[in-house]
Amino acid sequence: MDRSKIIKMVVLLAVITLAAAGLLRMLRKNSMSLAEYESLNLAEQESLFLGEDKDAPGSDSSKGSGDPEPSHASDDDGSQASDDTDGSEGSQASDSSDGDGSGGSQASPPSRLTGASLNGDSQAEERVTYEDGFYYEPISHNLRRYMTGISYPGDQTAGNAGEGGTESASAPKISLEELRYVHILHYDFDGSPAEGELICNESIARDLVEIFYELYCNEYRLEKVLLIDEYDGDDVSSMEDNNTSCFNYRPVAGSSSLSRHAYGLAIDINPLYNPYITYSKDGTMNVSPASGADYADRSLSFPYKIDEDDLCYKLFIQHGFTWGGSWNHSKDYQHFQKAKP
Repeated sequence: MDRSKIIKMVVLLAVITLAAAGLLRMLRKNSMSLAEYESLNLAEQESLFLGEDKDAPGSDSSKGSGDPEPSHASDDDGSQASDDTDGSEGSQASDSSDGDGSGGSQASPPSRLTGASLNGDSQAEERVTYEDGFYYEPISHNLRRYMTGISYPGDQTAGNAGEGGTESASAPKISLEELRYVHILHYDFDGSPAEGELICNESIARDLVEIFYELYCNEYRLEKVLLIDEYDGDDVSSMEDNNTSCFNYRPVAGSSSLSRHAYGLAIDINPLYNPYITYSKDGTMNVSPASGADYADRSLSFPYKIDEDDLCYKLFIQHGFTWGGSWNHSKDYQHFQKAKP
């Protein structure tokens, strides 16, 4: 081969080699090793996981309120709760009532409420849900056992037939089948969403979930809403603790006549700030609970006072309840009741 041709080929190969090396260096400026790629991909996955967890804080909105909702849910016709009715996507309904209702597949944590824990999902087929966190259902066997001897009469007064086949005079005037467990959400005095629960007559269960839902949407404050059984059925202790409650099989204070509470047809709202006031024959004023004496003068302005301008008053009146604050011979500012159906 001609020497000049060989020299030209060598020079050409050298130029190609140099060009290829330069191009490779340029490409490497925007490239990464396999180890670098794996490290970056792992970091992105961890960031995504943490981001999803942060965006699912264990709460769902109630009509845009942005507050936590329980996971119990079912159709309004009382059908069994399904995985897509508890405010989450694909999350399994659990025994809880304070679940997160958020997106994702995590199950809700169990409720800390006694009644919700005892009922669990045992009554899900008969549960009626008004909105997430606001539902009512029959009382389970476990909850019945818990109530019996406290808010509901014990076995000795359970209505068994006496001698001769007649019903005992001490038999309860209402059966447990006529009562309903009610679960709600409310804002406590710190302004934080909280769970609440009540036992009531089946005839007012729908009224209560509707009323408490409207109160919740308006961030109305209720310090606590617990079963009276948490106070051993002691109405005074419950009032002193400013507990909102409904059913308690007891007589009217100072009387042998059954209270509307004994039928689950009355409810006391924030009782410490809205006391029950009676007058003795000598004109002496009696306030119950005693620690509510500072709130007996209704001409004063103070928080949590129920009067005719109060939202709670307006809602109960709209649902056909009467208010103890309008009575003539006594004043029961905490008390709303409805007639027997």
